[in-house]
Amino acid sequence: MNYPAYPTYKESGVPWLGDVPEHWGVTGLRYVARFDYGDSLSAETREKGNIPVYGSNGSVGTHVVSNTKAPVIVVGRKGSYGKINYSDTPIFAIDTTYFVDQKCTKNKLSWLKYSLLTLRLDEASKDSAVPGLGREDAYNRRIPVPPLSEQTAIADFLDRETGRIDTLIEKKRRLIVLLREKRSALISRTVTRGLPAEAAREFNLEPHTRFKDSGIEWLGEVPEGWEVKRLSYLALLKSGESITSEQIAEGGQCPVYGGNGMRGYFSDYTHEGLFVLIGRQGALCGNINYASGRFWASEHAVVVNPLKRFAVKWLGELLRVMNLNQYSISAAQPGLSLSQIGALKIPVPPYQEQTVIANYLDRETAKIDKLTGKVEQAIERLQEYRTALITAAVTGKIDVRYAVDSAGPLGLAAEEAETYG
Repeated sequence: MNYPAYPTYKESGVPWLGDVPEHWGVTGLRYVARFDYGDSLSAETREKGNIPVYGSNGSVGTHVVSNTKAPVIVVGRKGSYGKINYSDTPIFAIDTTYFVDQKCTKNKLSWLKYSLLTLRLDEASKDSAVPGLGREDAYNRRIPVPPLSEQTAIADFLDRETGRIDTLIEKKRRLIVLLREKRSALISRTVTRGLPAEAAREFNLEPHTRFKDSGIEWLGEVPEGWEVKRLSYLALLKSGESITSEQIAEGGQCPVYGGNGMRGYFSDYTHEGLFVLIGRQGALCGNINYASGRFWASEHAVVVNPLKRFAVKWLGELLRVMNLNQYSISAAQPGLSLSQIGALKIPVPPYQEQTVIANYLDRETAKIDKLTGKVEQAIERLQEYRTALITAAVTGKIDVRYAVDSAGPLGLAAEEAETYG
């Protein structure tokens, strides 16, 4: 971080804190702010209004009256205990929270918000049955306290620079959404219309130029040389074998697959080879996974057993595009009807083309996944930088009293963050 240190420091007496600027104080949180309890307000008794209602994890609705002033810090007491939220407007803080507003402290609230983030209040739970933050445990935390004028400077600096970092993070998150949409569109287009012309020539296939009506409403036209068959023509759909959670171990010879992928290991196996698995029950019904080698398929997974030769990954991606969850049977525990799924009609290219489609999708989705991974890593680094910047500023490791906007010589956080990300 390209910010200067303070001229002189002193020992804080707090191991995690280290040295602090010589003119700063170090004291218990109880002398900095009072944590007031939120009030009971069930969802049934709320009246919809323009006042945000805050629980331990943030905004949970609205109400017509507030019980705080503004601005206000909300600290999770139960549930997401120790989590810090902040509002510039009055709110209603419910009884799973503490709150700190102007009547609870003489210090700068926006500075205190950042300082509380460094105290790791989520580690101060006293109740293992119902995890929560005890007020006395919080009060016993020691905190560095600069003069009020410096609190304002630190808060203004962090508001500005974390805002810029947050903007960068949001841009990268939008990029991830676009990459995932591109990935889905690529798969959908390829398994229903064939390879793009250039890719087809690369794999020594003639590009499709003539199409016919598939007779399937969601599918529309398919290449003229493709067939349209029931899924049951290609494969037998059969649930896996029962296995208890006690039988599943963390380590073993054969992986166990349920409706959402691998669950653990077992000493025996039900299948050997590469197979498509479909989640059968609950929220995961219609989920598509692959299993290979020797594995145990549980009763929560439907195994697509070949009756005709087909490229497994071609069929798996086609089934994913078909969103099989939409065919779940409504019940207390939603599930798929195997006969209904087997009766669904699908577009079937010649086997050679199925294989090419599978290879092409493997290659192209790997490129997108690699780029997505890089963007995700960049977000992680930006978040780490944001945390480090806050900690450095509120603990006095950097002096931001004279830091100016990024157009000036010291306002470098946004530029550093961009490089860092």
